Amino acid sequence: MAGKKSRKRDEPDIDFRNTALADALQTQDMAAIAFALRHGPTVVPMMRAGARDNPLDQGEVWTYRDPENGQVALLLFSDAAHKPETLPPAVGLQSPEWLRTFLTAYRDEITTVFLDIAGPHPVQATPADLLAALEL
Repeated sequence: MAGKKSRKRDEPDIDFRNTALADALQTQDMAAIAFALRHGPTVVPMMRAGARDNPLDQGEVWTYRDPENGQVALLLFSDAAHKPETLPPAVGLQSPEWLRTFLTAYRDEITTVFLDIAGPHPVQATPADLLAALEL
């Protein structure tokens, strides 16, 4: 077939995006953003990707620590295409349960969460705000 990319037989067919989240960010609809986070995956930059042969190894999430004040930010994306090239190249596609668990575990360390920080429609929230949205 013309125009179709060839894929290795063992390569998974995974889209690293959450279309509902991208749409909600575009309209800046906070209720829709919360819904999309509760019901779909989130793209997370990774320092180290998890081992493919070990489902318990989820890798190491990349966070940004401001060198001037030490505050930590978590960056999340609606689509891997929105991740800036300056971040580590690996990404993980994480579930709403993972996001809830991660934010709960690090809520005292993470000061802010950015969704699609480089655009096209960025949103900033606190971990507490996102945890509340995930609980609805």
